[in-house]
Amino acid sequence: MPTRPLVGVIACRREVEGHSSHMVTDKYLSALRDYGLAPVVLPVWEDIAPAEIEALTSRLDGLVLTGSHTNVEPQRYGAERAPENTRADLDRDALALALVSVALERRLPLLGICRGFQEINVALGGSLHQAVQNQSGKLDHREPEGDKATRYAPVHDLDIQPGGVLSRLFEASRSRVNSLHQQGIDRLADGLTAEAVAPDGLVEAVSVTEAEGFTLAVQWHPEWQPREHPLYDAIFRGFAKACEAYHGQVAAVSA
Repeated sequence: MPTRPLVGVIACRREVEGHSSHMVTDKYLSALRDYGLAPVVLPVWEDIAPAEIEALTSRLDGLVLTGSHTNVEPQRYGAERAPENTRADLDRDALALALVSVALERRLPLLGICRGFQEINVALGGSLHQAVQNQSGKLDHREPEGDKATRYAPVHDLDIQPGGVLSRLFEASRSRVNSLHQQGIDRLADGLTAEAVAPDGLVEAVSVTEAEGFTLAVQWHPEWQPREHPLYDAIFRGFAKACEAYHGQVAAVSA
């Protein structure tokens, strides 16, 4: 039986039962496993050294920066903390921003989701709105109240830009997506290409313009029941295919 490509999934640092913990919600791991990948959780420490990052990533065939209930520290993009921005994870910030550079250098397939989407923008020099709902002309992108089915239900249209990574994965030029975020891209980083936008013009998907490997990041949550949504399914199929190709290249070199 062929070995599944190994995909690193960044953890969040939280307190669980009185102990500091490294954790990932199951929806990300289950989605990756369902598409033929083998996810492994990457622990986070604020003082992580380059050698540790090398050890964590040396055997990976792909990398996922997940969503989170926390936000990137605004000092990372030269801003003061807004009153609405109350949840931080400095340990994750340190590793996530470093991992973006490592993934691009190694041409490692990279998928960013929600916080991960924002991390990629910040890592490459962009900035964020800390409360999109306070911006003139912008929708309120925060999740609706209710059960999971309500919170993850598609709520707004998405216009997919022609000629990009996302348009090659998904044939239609428009879809509907869920929305569970307060923050969003303010200044798009140099080196990123906008792949899709919401009706209010907010960038909702990006790729790294000059990347030699697969890179895609989205503001919504495609990991929620991806088999039931054609766009989400296309994203995970595309990422899995890229990880399989990377795995095959590594295996060929090692043979």
